Amino acid sequence: MVDGPELLTVGQLARRAGLTAKALRHYDRVGLLRPEVVDPGTGYRYYGAGQVAQARLVRLLRSVDVPLEQVRLCLADPDAESVTARVLAGHRLRLRARLDRIRGDLHRIDHLLQDGVARAMTDSAAQPAATAPDDGGRRLAVDLFNGVWRLLEKEDRTVEEDDRMLHMAHASRHHWGEVGQPVNLGRGEWQCSRVYSVLGRGEPAIHHAARSLAICREHGIGDWDLAFAYEALARAHAVAGDAAQARAWTERALAAAEDIAEDDDRELVLTDLESVPHQPRFW
Repeated sequence: MVDGPELLTVGQLARRAGLTAKALRHYDRVGLLRPEVVDPGTGYRYYGAGQVAQARLVRLLRSVDVPLEQVRLCLADPDAESVTARVLAGHRLRLRARLDRIRGDLHRIDHLLQDGVARAMTDSAAQPAATAPDDGGRRLAVDLFNGVWRLLEKEDRTVEEDDRMLHMAHASRHHWGEVGQPVNLGRGEWQCSRVYSVLGRGEPAIHHAARSLAICREHGIGDWDLAFAYEALARAHAVAGDAAQARAWTERALAAAEDIAEDDDRELVLTDLESVPHQPRFW
């Protein structure tokens, strides 16, 4: 038995920190949270009382899937909250980019279902727009729409890429106005709103979110398009600093999400709502 002041067994630390003993052993193996003492005779691990706070920090960060290497940075200087805040802010950007990739994939799948896979295979993305088959501008609208998603997915966009993303979103919406159906127009307005929200511009984000909702209401469009119109208004008002309106529209989005037919689509809306800035979780 190892003697020492305020030493804790694996089980004791696990209970105090809200972790499992298995997790603590894993964090020891990968060098993230080493025990203070290891009994040479039995191999039992013992932790110092001061390591409880570290273990709790690990639990909190891993509960939101912060990568182990980023957790390691926080543990290296646990008293510097600025380090943890910076790590969390960077992780939030990565998660938002991942969410934008998922939404982009869903929209691209919608276009494939509408246009047909065979047609998409013949309209190569590498083919210059000037020589692409004449389809009344639909191909250009799709390419611009998808191009905006690719830029939204980038975590380190330049100022020039921000400008390009914004102009492409408006160009896509313009071409959908020429060749698309109401559902395309609503999604185009939603995308413009998301771009403005990402760029921190609340007023135009609110305007385009409101247009997306108006199109849904005018044409009886429901399901996830309606829920995401409410989500866009919640996000835009949060960016504009109006917490009361952001919460009100979040509640409308949650109510609309209950009517979404597909479970995966509903989960996507709920996940997206969790990324609305400064909003508590409502579910």
